[in-house]
Amino acid sequence: MTRAVFTWIGVVIFHFSIFSQKSFQPKQVDFDWKGIVYRNEMTGNVTLHTNGYALAYNKGKIKTYYKTNYYHLELGYMTDPREQKQNRNIPISFSKVSQSFKFGKQNYMYVLRAGKGTKRLITDKAKRKGVAIGYNYEAGPSIAFLRPYYLELIYNLEKMVSLLIKLREEKYGKTNAAKFLDYNSVFGGASGGWSSISVVPGIQGKLGLFFSLGAFEEYAKSLEIGIKGDFYIRKIPIMVETEAVSAKPYFLNFYATLEFGKRTN
Repeated sequence: MTRAVFTWIGVVIFHFSIFSQKSFQPKQVDFDWKGIVYRNEMTGNVTLHTNGYALAYNKGKIKTYYKTNYYHLELGYMTDPREQKQNRNIPISFSKVSQSFKFGKQNYMYVLRAGKGTKRLITDKAKRKGVAIGYNYEAGPSIAFLRPYYLELIYNLEKMVSLLIKLREEKYGKTNAAKFLDYNSVFGGASGGWSSISVVPGIQGKLGLFFSLGAFEEYAKSLEIGIKGDFYIRKIPIMVETEAVSAKPYFLNFYATLEFGKRTN
């Protein structure tokens, strides 16, 4: 009888021990999760915004799971929403074909932006292949490069012989303002202006929301949307100023950015 009791007690202890191990075993560590293994981040951006596009390079330092500081360098092109490409197709000769042009355009505008920014995650640390959500902000200098826009304008050689004409490639100026804005005097677009580029300094900033795929993986991939602004020391005349068209010293744009890159130790 006593031996049977001890046998029964031993069986109970054995089962209790097995149950305890199953119930209180520590949670398994997910070793596939990269976490803070990477300290540096180098990425490239392709951005489309309300009035143009841009290409950029970023170099970041991953400080914590939730914070990355970065430096940004970007080259972009700005347009005016009032620009409209058109072609007159005037039959002056068999050898001369008019090029498309944008009536009333005064300058091409290229933008060089630099900045320092911070990215912060607002969701839990994403596991491998997961999506992390965060926001970023940035500020720095912005330099506008204005290249004069040229048109081929029609000039009559003799007032009495209207069929004899001459074409001149000209940019907008006070002396030819009436001619430049006379639609019937425009033959087409023309190249040029690279030797007459002017520079306008300013500042830029942006605030965005990003969605990062595999936020702590070796390869960086994200989509970012937000608002960005450029502010200059004087008005930027992309289009010729008239009573209906006015230039402004600032540009506000909504943007969408695709980012690709790599993280290293």
